[in-house]
Amino acid sequence: MLLAARSAGAKLGRPWETVEQIVEATSVSRSRAYELKDAVLASLVTLVRPPGRPRAQPAPVSSPGLAALTAEALGFVMQRPGCVQSGTRARYSEHYRQFVLELRDRHTDVALADFAEAIKLPLGTLEDWMRCGRRSGDPRAAMKPDPPPDEPRTAERDAKQAQIETVLAAWSAWHGDFGAFCVHVRRDHRLELGNTLIANILFAHGERDVVRRGGRRRDDEALRGSFETFFAGAQWVGDGKQLAITIDGRTFHMNLELVVDAATDAAVGISVRDEEDSAAVVEAFGDGVTTTSEQPLALLLDNRPSNHTPEVDAALGETMRIRATPGRAQNKAHVEGSFGLFAQKMPPIDLDTRDPHLLAKAIARAIATTFYRALNRAPRRDRDRKTRVDLYARQVTPEQREAARAALRERMRKQELAQQTRAARLDPAVRALLDDAFARLGLLDPEHHVRDAIACYPRDAIVDAIAIFAGKRTAGKLPDGADARYLLGIVRNIDHVHQAEPITDALIRERIAARDRFLEPIVRERDVIIARGHDIATTLIDLVDQLVRAERTVDRHVWLDAAASLVKRCEHDERITLARRAARRVHAAFHLPARHRDRLERALLRRLWPLE
Repeated sequence: MLLAARSAGAKLGRPWETVEQIVEATSVSRSRAYELKDAVLASLVTLVRPPGRPRAQPAPVSSPGLAALTAEALGFVMQRPGCVQSGTRARYSEHYRQFVLELRDRHTDVALADFAEAIKLPLGTLEDWMRCGRRSGDPRAAMKPDPPPDEPRTAERDAKQAQIETVLAAWSAWHGDFGAFCVHVRRDHRLELGNTLIANILFAHGERDVVRRGGRRRDDEALRGSFETFFAGAQWVGDGKQLAITIDGRTFHMNLELVVDAATDAAVGISVRDEEDSAAVVEAFGDGVTTTSEQPLALLLDNRPSNHTPEVDAALGETMRIRATPGRAQNKAHVEGSFGLFAQKMPPIDLDTRDPHLLAKAIARAIATTFYRALNRAPRRDRDRKTRVDLYARQVTPEQREAARAALRERMRKQELAQQTRAARLDPAVRALLDDAFARLGLLDPEHHVRDAIACYPRDAIVDAIAIFAGKRTAGKLPDGADARYLLGIVRNIDHVHQAEPITDALIRERIAARDRFLEPIVRERDVIIARGHDIATTLIDLVDQLVRAERTVDRHVWLDAAASLVKRCEHDERITLARRAARRVHAAFHLPARHRDRLERALLRRLWPLE
């Protein structure tokens, strides 16, 4: 031990006795002393452990206990076909998720990894389900009752009726998604029916609703082809597009900024930079001026904040900067069409070289320049076989130029007046809230256009949207390029939902007071749940289960009001705990789309903590 300490002290420059003095004082041989020193140094590693309390190892579970778990899970799956679907990506029904969470609650003594292995469920999937919320009730209670036994079939029943009844009976026992059910009908019941026919059978008998895609909005149909053009060089349209370039196995994303003439669809300016910013707009605009030898009267850009900065205004000079109409991508149809042709004509850019970054930028610019020069020289069938260069070279009279300048200036004047009117109506407190949020979130809005648009919405929608944006950014769920306009979209969507709620609440109060025939069963069921005398947590879970199973909006508001009234009577800390438990319960209802679960959670929290 002394020799080991002497070695450590020598490294630190500390004085110590000599080896001879140590050997003489301990009365051992020199070789034995060094042998024991090495043993002491080797054992020191085993004596040092990390700070903190030692990790508690769960008691090992016997094989019969794990086998019982496996048997119970297998029995559940065998009784409910379709609740688990294996493949490239496994799928699980909500009833199976509830069963697993309830089973876990009954076997908390089993290590989580052993539990997942016993029921053949990926550990990460089980952990995700437990984060969503635990189910304490019997999952069988939420299931549809077993279908009644088939009536005796008569000999005269034809084959089509037998197929329909087979589909209906199979669907009543099915617990998976619709696509897998169609495969199950064709493979296991030997019925050669298509997905559409199966969906129509279920819809006709009231077993499943068909969700149809919405068509084109009437506004879009009415405004098609309404973009006003003048002559070559009167108005340009600019936009950016991300290009993916793979070099030596590494993928670089470059921004291609393109400026297109609205009258001729000619590509006049190109810029290739690392990202879509003000410098890209300035560079593409300058390239267009170099190509055409003159500035346009106006440049139309989308509402991205980086397109409307003092740097861009300084580069444009006398050219008017016009914003694209929000929500109408048709405003940029000219440049978007050019991007589409570029994507169709060019193969993926995948290079192998030793100079990746600079070469990627040079190649992207060379390819884009070559493509659009060739495009500008291609004859157009819709323009009497004239090329974009021919169309751009047409002579413009001074009267045409002045008329276009006046029309564009009038459009910009109307936009400025609308902005001033909107800003004058804004609440100073809301504007201060948005200024603080934009600074905290690092959102770019130099001219306050986005902030003024957001400030026109109610406070509830604004506060909820800021929280959602911040939460998504913390969780890393924001899409690439999300900026202030993304926050505006969240506010708009939330406000759309909030507008209907005051009317619905008033209808509920009036109907409950009059014991309306439509609400009477719901009210009676609510009273039965509350009268059971269970503790608040159990009663709240029963109310939330009814909430997520409700099929009509008015029924959901009844259950929301009942849950809120129950929780409001509690103290602050207990109210927060119950609200979190209810939210987890809502988010565990996987049969509802994620947006519906988020909507129910926000509606409950607004009732518990109103802001106005």
